[in-house]
Amino acid sequence: MDLFLITFAALFSVINPLGSVPIFLGLTQGDSKETKNKTALWASINVFIILVISFLIGKIILNFFGISIDVLRIAGGVVICSSGFGLLSGTFSKRRGVNKKVTDDAQQRSDIALTPLAIPMMAGPGSMSLLIAMDQDYPEITNKLIIVGAIMGVAISVFLVLRSANYISKLLGASGIVAISRIIGFLVLAIGIQYIINSLLIIFKI
Repeated sequence: MDLFLITFAALFSVINPLGSVPIFLGLTQGDSKETKNKTALWASINVFIILVISFLIGKIILNFFGISIDVLRIAGGVVICSSGFGLLSGTFSKRRGVNKKVTDDAQQRSDIALTPLAIPMMAGPGSMSLLIAMDQDYPEITNKLIIVGAIMGVAISVFLVLRSANYISKLLGASGIVAISRIIGFLVLAIGIQYIINSLLIIFKI
């Protein structure tokens, strides 16, 4: 249960589906409720698939390119810190690789669940590197199943948040969403710094 909660909390903080609510509403503006719900469902499914693939075969990719797990942790920690700082400073959407041209193009397509919603907004480098590192730390089959369960829990949370986007937006308002994003940003920043410190301790064997 501890592993499930740790994985769920870390992934939820890095993915930050609440921060995607304004963008989701903008991309689905004018769509029917049924279409919005379908988009939310497929976005969550895509997030689940992408994260599970990253978790299960990420180590193979690392071995192919000759990248050590500690180097990956540092790189992931930097990305996570960047995301956390972006949330704190209010520039997170710019740091997710979703510029105006991509947004305008997405509004003209019927399926936005994969990109930009799933990639790169939620299932980005931070969450991927986090899971690849966890695959190395928890090699037992039981632990892997628990982590996959946590990924599923996060995907369900993504669906529920996006499905309730209109309600959340009205309830919290723009200032409320920003405030929550800042709090989550602080936690994400702390997670990233912890990853970097742990990796440096291992590399220099302090």
